[in-house]
Amino acid sequence: MPRPSPSATTLAGTTVIVTRPSSEARPLVALARAAGAFVVRLPGLVLRDVENRDAAREALADASGGDIVVFTSPASVRHAFALGFAPRDAAMRVLAVGGGTASVLARHRTIAISPPERQDGDGLLALPELADVAGARIAIVDAPGGRDAIAPALRARGASVSRIHVYRRAPARLTRRHHAALAAAPRPWITLLSSGETLDHLGRALPADLAARWRGEALVVSSARLAALAAEAGFTDVTIAVSARPADLIEAACSRVAPRPRS
Repeated sequence: MPRPSPSATTLAGTTVIVTRPSSEARPLVALARAAGAFVVRLPGLVLRDVENRDAAREALADASGGDIVVFTSPASVRHAFALGFAPRDAAMRVLAVGGGTASVLARHRTIAISPPERQDGDGLLALPELADVAGARIAIVDAPGGRDAIAPALRARGASVSRIHVYRRAPARLTRRHHAALAAAPRPWITLLSSGETLDHLGRALPADLAARWRGEALVVSSARLAALAAEAGFTDVTIAVSARPADLIEAACSRVAPRPRS
């Protein structure tokens, strides 16, 4: 049974800060505005093509004949298919770290298995499909950097694992316009976050006084791992969403501002 959508006034009076790259932000912006929020775009990263696209194409072609392919993000799906990825063997299993990534794969007519509850690397590694992978050929489609816990764990289980970088992340350039928009935004603020790299970059890119104000406001994150990173960075008001999907992040933001029943 689908969850009810937030009403048009659920987030009225709040500012929702969308930190995703500009190319990925539109669904979150639309849902936040539909729920009545004032929206500030504060991109922490930009997504770019890999420098050696030919090498990525060759690696994807080789992976398409393997046993398992793991996609780590919606961007990894979009860039991989733009580079010509196409499964050659119907028996090959396609896995996605989260439901949002699985949804993008479905748009490419590819059925993927994703964790039903904890939608992160740990949730993926708990899937039964990865319990016995000794001797299996597994490709992980992602970007350089970030947290690489999946590949070592699968190698420890006896799999032959390759990482295929199909895009790259770079720090977004924040200007005075971004700073001014955030400083003038009505409070309370609710920041939506689904990347540890974004958290780190914004903490360093914002002016010290503005960064301190930002850390004192509410934060919605997409995983327990990010909640721990946020606590280390100084955030004390952190809500964990079910997943990184826009609807789940907005639902968590709505739950953060919803009146709590009296005991």
